[in-house]
Amino acid sequence: MKELGEYLKRTRIGNGVSITEACEDLEFSTSQLENIESGNVRAFKDVYELKELIKLYAKYLGLNPDKVVDEFNGFLFQHTSKISLEDIVAAQKRKEAEERKVKSPYTKEYKEKFNFWPFVYGAIGIVLFVGILYIVISHINKAPERVDELKSDIEEVMVL
Repeated sequence: MKELGEYLKRTRIGNGVSITEACEDLEFSTSQLENIESGNVRAFKDVYELKELIKLYAKYLGLNPDKVVDEFNGFLFQHTSKISLEDIVAAQKRKEAEERKVKSPYTKEYKEKFNFWPFVYGAIGIVLFVGILYIVISHINKAPERVDELKSDIEEVMVL
């Protein structure tokens, strides 16, 4: 990364641009640009943000941003492929040690469980209400049956 940073710095100086002028134009902080030019990757929390800054800086300097980003990706590949097996094993041991720590019930974070019973009771209540309403309405709208007494009175009236 140092070589890439030095290349960007030489290009900036060759273009006659001061570091403060570049920072103002790109809206970078001076420390960001200085860290990019010195190759200090550890100063950035996010590699993707750093890649985006390098791409913008290369474009600003009139360089091909894709080639510069490819160079940065090559650096990342070399850097990440050099992680030793001891470092990986040590990281796994630290993780296992953290998992084995005794956790106090007072500091333990509890996830709130979703209580679905009110919805079940509400659905049952709605079904019961609709059922009772249906029964009541069907009895109210039911036509009264003809009584035989009325039938005989109507026949007498018709005969006369």
